Amino acid sequence: MHTFTSCRTARTVRAAAVALAVTLPCVSLAAPAHAGPRPARTAEVHGRLVDIAVRGGTATVDTSSLRVSARTGHGTVELSAPAAAAPGTPGPVSVTRDGARWTYPDSGLTVTARAERGRLLMSVTAGGAADRTLSWPVTGTDRASSALQLPRGEGLSLPVADTFWNSADAGLTDSDLDLSSAMSMPLWGYSMGRQGVGYIVPTDIGTSLRVTSDHGRLRTTATHRFSRAGGTTDYTVAFSLTDGSPVAPAADYRAWLKEHGQLGSLRAKTVASPATGKLLGAFHAYLWGDARTAEGIGKLRTLGVDRMWLGYDADDKPMDAAAVTAAKRAGYLVGPYDSFANGQDPATSDAPTSVWPDKVHPDFCVEGADGKPVPGFHDRGCYLSSEAFEKAEPTRHYLADRTRKMTANGADSYFLDVDAAGELFRDHSAAHPMDEARDRANRLARMKRLTDRGLVLGSESAGAWSNQVLAFDHGSGTPVADGLWKAQKDKEKWGGYAPAKAPGIFFKPAELPAPVAKAMYDPAYRVPLYETALHDSVVNTERWELSYDKLPRQKTDRALLAMLYNTPLNFVLDGDSIESRGSELAALQKYFKPLHEAAGAEAMTDFRTLTADRTVQRTVFGDGTLTVTANFGSGAYKGLPGGCVDAKLKGDKEPRRLCPADVNR
Repeated sequence: MHTFTSCRTARTVRAAAVALAVTLPCVSLAAPAHAGPRPARTAEVHGRLVDIAVRGGTATVDTSSLRVSARTGHGTVELSAPAAAAPGTPGPVSVTRDGARWTYPDSGLTVTARAERGRLLMSVTAGGAADRTLSWPVTGTDRASSALQLPRGEGLSLPVADTFWNSADAGLTDSDLDLSSAMSMPLWGYSMGRQGVGYIVPTDIGTSLRVTSDHGRLRTTATHRFSRAGGTTDYTVAFSLTDGSPVAPAADYRAWLKEHGQLGSLRAKTVASPATGKLLGAFHAYLWGDARTAEGIGKLRTLGVDRMWLGYDADDKPMDAAAVTAAKRAGYLVGPYDSFANGQDPATSDAPTSVWPDKVHPDFCVEGADGKPVPGFHDRGCYLSSEAFEKAEPTRHYLADRTRKMTANGADSYFLDVDAAGELFRDHSAAHPMDEARDRANRLARMKRLTDRGLVLGSESAGAWSNQVLAFDHGSGTPVADGLWKAQKDKEKWGGYAPAKAPGIFFKPAELPAPVAKAMYDPAYRVPLYETALHDSVVNTERWELSYDKLPRQKTDRALLAMLYNTPLNFVLDGDSIESRGSELAALQKYFKPLHEAAGAEAMTDFRTLTADRTVQRTVFGDGTLTVTANFGSGAYKGLPGGCVDAKLKGDKEPRRLCPADVNR
């Protein structure tokens, strides 16, 4: 049984201080969030071995190979095997004020190792102009490693010897996961019984993680690409000793964000933009056809649904002012889908959001190293350069004018596709050159301008780096397996983009291939990494093309996960579905609303599995503000039937029970 140990019983401080005390889940590594700077420690050097005291033990770096180990109260732990390719013969080790420094003359790499807030922080810098790679750290090599934690969407904890995850069916091994886009947070970790290790890569741009199966066990190797032109000459990895909880790496990352002033707050966002408060208790839905009308909104409200986020495409019939007014009066947030990423020839464009004035297309296209425009998603037009927009915005106002037009109907929210997710670009254009770090900075700047206008901002599958500017995201709740995209290509089974009022790709019920369903929704593998780090910063949902009704076989598990993680369900609605399925949505939202209103802006402070098969799981939010127990199994657990969830708010005498299958009927 994994446990995420709670310290609530030890907290006797006044209520005013509790909120601060519980901003970090209470595992053995949680102290960095509250402790002040520690006194500098000098490394001890023994030939080519460097010893550095860290929280929980002493780390040792072998400079000849970059092997990293640690002596702890439970024995010796291997944090990294030797680098996949040795960087060369190390020069002499210099002891610094708080660590050590050495170089590899053969490869031009310089390494520093030091203790920072209990972690071992190792930084590698590449000198010279030549590009090179370093495959390190090599992790999961300790034979005591029992489970690998990956922030794929919400999060996974995978038994390292699990037959499925070591097979090709899982679609995980032998692929490179870009830390800046393929994972929701730049971290991973391992459980090792009573202890564990977490890895954070703050220099995620230019870094990928490869999962391999080595004799039936999951191992991982990070690779950093040093490039002076690409701005990736520095590479940093933070190593933390943990208590082995499956969410400990995310708890450590939350501490890291807080220490570096990078952790957002829903409460602060609500103070800055009061409409943000309407996210609490709300489910999310994209609207089609008659659902976009004032009459459609009225039907939803008549069902008793009193909190929703409603979005719509900017197609030939977006929501008009009357419908937006009706939605706001009902207590809903409402806003358009937009994208600043794609440009197409206005004469042939297939989407209004891809049409721009003047010569934005093709002048703003991102250029590859070959000087050609980088094709857009599905080869539609081109990707547009954020640097080109930033250069033009002070005088041309393309983005401000677009936003003003899109919200002229009174919309108080905005969904900006791709900006907080996807691929970052290096633009080789002489007119608007940028590297990936500059692209990210530009996106953050333009997203902040939207929030400064008072709009409640969301984006697609938000990476943790965007948590300070976003209020919500659609997609980081979904641990997408590669097989999902292949399944969606089968239009006969999955549905296409017709009819216009209810496209099959969104509305047609579908069945996931068995391996994809197992990889994405088997609760035995799911853990709330994203919520552990960011629950009180970003409201997180699943992807919009995977609406709650899209996957009938997963409905119960998805509802239980939403209640367990205190995250909204995501729907698509047209006039017919409001009539046929609206009562189900209303019943689920009625259950969810008081739980999310109470705890949606609280940190997740506890997670544990209560049975050996991991089918019964429990979460706690705040200082006991909300406790949720979900039974994903078929049999009862201490009176909780299989397929049901109990939630208890502070002050409740009895838990509140939901059995989604009963509602679905």
